[in-house]
Order: sequence, then C-alpha cells, then structure tokens
Amino acid sequence: MKVLIAGAGIAGSTLAQALAQMGIDYQVIEQADAFREVGAGIQLSPNGVRILDRLGLSDGLAAVSTEPDFHKYSVWDSGETVLKTPLKPMVRETYGFPYYHAHRADLIELLTQNLDRSRVMMNEKIVTVDQDSGGVAVTCESGNSYKGDVLIGADGIHSVVREQFFRPDPPRPSGYVTWRGVVDADAIAHLDIPVSAYVDMGPRLSFVYYYVSGGKRLNWLALGQTNDPKRESWNQTATREEIIDAFEGWYERPKAVISATPEVFVTSLHDREPLASWVSERVALMGDAAHAMLPYHAQGAVQSLEDAWVLARCLQGMNATDALKHYESLRFDRANLMVQQSRNAEGWYHVDTPEEIESRNERFRKTNARLAGGFSPQQHWLYSYDAEKAAAGTDHEWQALCPWA
Repeated sequence: MKVLIAGAGIAGSTLAQALAQMGIDYQVIEQADAFREVGAGIQLSPNGVRILDRLGLSDGLAAVSTEPDFHKYSVWDSGETVLKTPLKPMVRETYGFPYYHAHRADLIELLTQNLDRSRVMMNEKIVTVDQDSGGVAVTCESGNSYKGDVLIGADGIHSVVREQFFRPDPPRPSGYVTWRGVVDADAIAHLDIPVSAYVDMGPRLSFVYYYVSGGKRLNWLALGQTNDPKRESWNQTATREEIIDAFEGWYERPKAVISATPEVFVTSLHDREPLASWVSERVALMGDAAHAMLPYHAQGAVQSLEDAWVLARCLQGMNATDALKHYESLRFDRANLMVQQSRNAEGWYHVDTPEEIESRNERFRKTNARLAGGFSPQQHWLYSYDAEKAAAGTDHEWQALCPWA
C-alpha cells in the first residue's frame, strides 16, 4: 500500500513517522518550500505525549519542553487563583506520561528531522485529485502528479482536499482574535512566574501563558474581540500598545509580560463546522482539515496526533477503503465533541457583566473545593485516551467514561 499525505504539518508529519515505523510506503506533498517556524506555543497532554513516545521522540521532546505543575485559572483584577488542577507530577504518575509545553517549531523539527526527505515533496501545491477503484492521483500546480492507494488530507483548516471532496464551506469565524507573543524568560525574570499553565479570565478578554523551549521563553496569548477584523494569518503583526490598552484595570502581570515582548502578532480565530463524514472512498481527512477547533481546551494538535496513530494502525491491518472507514468510526465522535466543547469554553472564558463574572468565579471556586487536588472527569476523559488501545479495540475502560459528567 502507498499512502499519499497532503500536508507536512503536525498531523501529516506524525502520520508519515507512524507509517514509516509500521513499514508502510508513503509520500508527503507539501505546498511550502521549506519547514519553517509558524505559530507559537503548544500544549501537549499525556494522550498526545504517549504517541510521540511510541515514535521514539521522548528524549528530544523533553529537551525542548517544560513540564508545568498546575493549571491555574485566575481572576483578572486581583490575580486570585480560583481553580487549580494538578499536572506535574500527578499527570505522569496517573497516565504514564507527562503534560508538556513546547514551541510548535520545536515539535515540527522533532517530527520531520528523521523523515526520509526523498518521500517529502516540497513546494508542491495540489490543484486536483482524482480517484477510481484502483487508487488516487494528485496533480500539482507544478504539473507534477503523484499516485497512491489512498490520499490523506492533512492540509489544515484551509484544506484543498476537504474543498474538493467534502462540503466546500469556509472556516467559521468565532468573532474573537488572539494576540500572541514569545518573550525571553530572562526579560521577565523579575516577575517570578512559576512553571505552570495559566489562564487569567476577565470581561470579554483572557490571557493564557506558559513557558516553552525548555523554559528559556514564555509564550502568551491574549484572546478577545476587536472591531478591527483580522485576517487568519500567523504572521500578521500588531502593536504592543493596542493590546496593552485592552488590559486597563487588570492586575499587573499581563501588561508586564506584553510590554517585555519584542514582537506581537494577531490572528482571527476560526474553526470548521463538523462534516457528516471524513471519508470519500479512497480519500480521508485528519487533523485540522477534518476538525479544526478553537484553542480553549488546548487539544487541536493532540487530536491530530491521535488521528495519525489510529489511522496508521488501521492502514497497517486492513485494506485501504475499510481502513479509512474504520479510522473514521474510531475518531469521529471524540474529535467533534472537542470542537463543540471548545466553542462552549469560549463563552465562559469571556463573560461580560459583573454578575456573570462573579458567578463564573464562584463556580470555579466550588469546583476547586470539590476536586480537592484531583482531576476533573473531563480531564480524565481527555488524558486517559490511548490511541493504540483505540485502534486495537481494547479501550473498553475508556469507552465507559462519561466525558462531561
């Protein structure tokens, strides 16, 4: 079997690594002319780290990551932490693997450094895809064509494969944007910020921040609304002044971090409406092409990792069309639930009135007391998922969990 993979991002590169490990032929078709640093920080929960470990990347990942001690949800005006859930060391002790923060560029480097570059076709923009009972054929803007038994669309939220074979609707704007930046840890050392995963929640605005690059840098995101529409681009710059002004009345840490940041970027936040199916005969979608989601549960990349391992296992053990259908049956509900729950989280991150804010904060305080230092049912449902067991049909214990109890 030969698998064509459209896209060499996190989803496509992970799938290529997994297929190589399983002895399955593949070819990656990527429209960029080189692997570049895009995006910024990324959160990797143990359900994703487990897959990277199976790919032999544990040592390299640990070297470029930080391992936070807690998730901390705090109040915008005073900085009071109203909810704290455990990470290090409890996540590793409970689920066998840690919760990491990393930079996307470092993760892409890990995922691509050992790929057989003769199987990675760079600077190739897909124009058309054809399929019949014998296989698939991809034609690129260059005039080159590639043939295989199946095509996997791992080409992101603006997927060409999705547009051709599935519903051709545009990404859905959420109405929010994210300003983001990365600052050297030395520049903010005077703030004494512990290695945790932070969410500061305010009226119509939130501030998310954590260390990356082995603790050498701090990554931050400010999520809120704006009257100035921003295109969906990771490379659109903004001024520090426009975002600092939005934090008027907040406690000092967010403004101090932003002020120390050399360059600020801004992008609008989009997801995709769920599809009725990710599979069309010999063509399937994965990652953001299938289920692009908002960032509030920090699961977009991890869901791509899960897709990749389950799909590779299915392709290893079944014929092409049956493998794609089985992959979809295993991954469809979990990933689409994350799309919806991420939309829901956007609402409680950004409540507006004083009454709504106090109601949310009090609810978080009560949850903090109820959990008593343990995991929530939602966290357990997320973190305990094992893609290998899912593909083998032995994840009965996980299947019995109620995700949002």
